[in-house]
Amino acid sequence: MIAVGLDLSLVSTGVGFVYNSQAETTRFRTKSPTTPRHPRTGKPTPPTLTQRHRRLDDLVAQLTLTVSNVGADLVVVEGPSFGQGRQAGEHDRTGLWWLVISQLLHWDHPVAEVPPATVKKYATGKGNTSKDEVLAAVIRRYPNVEVRGNDEADALVLAAMGARRLGEPIDELPKVNLTAMDAVVWPEPAAVPA
Repeated sequence: MIAVGLDLSLVSTGVGFVYNSQAETTRFRTKSPTTPRHPRTGKPTPPTLTQRHRRLDDLVAQLTLTVSNVGADLVVVEGPSFGQGRQAGEHDRTGLWWLVISQLLHWDHPVAEVPPATVKKYATGKGNTSKDEVLAAVIRRYPNVEVRGNDEADALVLAAMGARRLGEPIDELPKVNLTAMDAVVWPEPAAVPA
């Protein structure tokens, strides 16, 4: 069974893989489209809709092809964070999330959405910890996996949750951490063996 975790981001998307009781991570990095400076003000001009679309389209293609090429049995995606207020790029991040989900579902991949607090609870036992506390817990729990930042740590936690759901856990966790599994609406046919 192969579980894939996705921590979607416009700048650095973390991807976690769990297969044959092994785990690994990677990330896909993108830069904001370069734009010319306004001739009068000298400030950068905003990217055009075409540039923004191309960025999203390229990232969606890379991510969904990666998931399909590994033959994922379950994809676990971190849900959007609603408590951070309005930030630059929020609209495009939401677009990225829906485009990836739409393509994965179109290709018949079972997909589960996990709220950010639930990712933290699985990793640390508490849903209100910082991203750095999650990173530290992941590095301690999975010492044989190279994790290069918060995005990869979250993706690995998501993939580990997926592997557990598929009946092939890669970690031993306290009961409090495991309660995070009950907060997820899991798709079928990814059923846990009895």
